Amino acid sequence: MTESVSGSIAKDPGDRGRTTIADGVVEKIAGLAAREVLGVHAMGSGSGLSRTFGAVRDRVPGGSKASVSRGVKAEVGEVQTALDLEIIVEYGVSIRDVARAVRENVISAVERMTGLEVVEVNIAVSDVKLPDEEDEEPESRLQ
Repeated sequence: MTESVSGSIAKDPGDRGRTTIADGVVEKIAGLAAREVLGVHAMGSGSGLSRTFGAVRDRVPGGSKASVSRGVKAEVGEVQTALDLEIIVEYGVSIRDVARAVRENVISAVERMTGLEVVEVNIAVSDVKLPDEEDEEPESRLQ
């Protein structure tokens, strides 16, 4: 800080005011970071029916807003955040290794982009994508 002529302490212009980050912002960052990890097939519920509905919703104009943050729940405070992720992994990968890589990537991305301290990343593996399973996403009729 610098002292002004009148003797009072002047704040750095970058420190004047408050920045708040919405839960949804952190959820999007975490969702994208989790999807970057090798071995993560998808985010969200492992139920085939809900994945199908999600795929249809993603293809409807205006329906894909939640797809980036699907499977992610964030609680954001003033300086810290905690995350819960639900993932579907590829068959054959080490779930422990994938979970560790997801945690590392999510923490790195969220802390770098928001400045918030990530206090925990809880991961629930809800399904395994088998090699012979077809993706349950229907062909899109929309173009």
